[in-house]
Amino acid sequence: MSVTKSIEEINQKISNGEAVVVTAEEVSTMARSMTAAQIAERVDVVTTATFGPMCSSGAFLNFGHYSPPIRMEEIYLNDVPVSGGLAAVDTYIGATSESRFDHTYGGAHIIEELIAGNDIKLKARAKGTDCYPTKEVETTINKESVNEFYLYNPRNAYQNYGVAVNTKSHTIYTYMGTLLPNLGNATYSTSGELSPLLNDPAMRTIGIGTRIFLCGTQGYVSWYGTQFNTSKPVNEYGIPTSNAATLAVIGDAKEMSTEYLKAAYFEKYGVTMFVGIGIPIPMLDEQIAQACMISNAQIDTSVIDYSEPDKPVLTMVNYEQLHSGTIEIDGKSIKTAPLSSMKKARKIAQELKDWIDRGEFYLSTPVQQFPNHTTVQNLKQR
Repeated sequence: MSVTKSIEEINQKISNGEAVVVTAEEVSTMARSMTAAQIAERVDVVTTATFGPMCSSGAFLNFGHYSPPIRMEEIYLNDVPVSGGLAAVDTYIGATSESRFDHTYGGAHIIEELIAGNDIKLKARAKGTDCYPTKEVETTINKESVNEFYLYNPRNAYQNYGVAVNTKSHTIYTYMGTLLPNLGNATYSTSGELSPLLNDPAMRTIGIGTRIFLCGTQGYVSWYGTQFNTSKPVNEYGIPTSNAATLAVIGDAKEMSTEYLKAAYFEKYGVTMFVGIGIPIPMLDEQIAQACMISNAQIDTSVIDYSEPDKPVLTMVNYEQLHSGTIEIDGKSIKTAPLSSMKKARKIAQELKDWIDRGEFYLSTPVQQFPNHTTVQNLKQR
């Protein structure tokens, strides 16, 4: 008889302290000696995680009203320009926004420093109106002085991501790091068998409203992410072999930890932000168990030449090969380097597991599933 469970049943087991929770890596190990039916019967929740650079991230802030009031139209935080196109004293800090005076410092640093409790210099200008007469404000803010400070990231946790290489004779500098000439290195940025959307590739349990671990606190999936693409080819295990689905996520930044959110600067590319995400997968049935049994050797991804404008695919590799430290292209051995941190991803998966074990985190049923047939369009020239 097939095993089926509901999220409500699993949450009751969490409440009773009876739920069996394991990490995705542990399930991959269990798969060597157990069937999907056995794992589905034994396990209730699988925790997944990733920690890597996610440029499409940022935070909303509400400063509170000044007296006399101002409708902020030009806003700088520590000399980093942030959005002035919202309401009077709201702003959005994009992670990749750069300081006017230091291109190695930007929005991601502002977000990290606010989470750390640091004071940030605020400058704002406006034209002045009858209802908002003040034209200029200069003061300091911190996470205690602002009304709201919440992370809203439009594109995080890529389901899979291509490996970056450079076939040209000169070094290139990219969001995938520095790529050495003549296939001198290969970089990648997914946590393989621990990665959230690789353990539920059909996204049966992940949708709008899914409760997640986000940078050290509980957050939510707010929408499907930008550039969400479900039309990518999949391998024999149902895993997309290149950039596919993404998540938009939201959470209270005042409750986050700088251990799981880090600003960074990539040489000659710019500022980015490392984001830590963990997602629990409820073990509803054997099909979910089969998906979570995936191993690094079964996860294929594309090797892409970043030195060409159209980024052609050179070959395919799997994550077992990537984690070994070298891959082979046309008979040449190439060193691999992860941009994401497996150490941090494992810590997130374990911390999420501990939250569930202690009854501090319950699973949520998505209020809406993601679309099934989506593609990504490119900007066209007139």
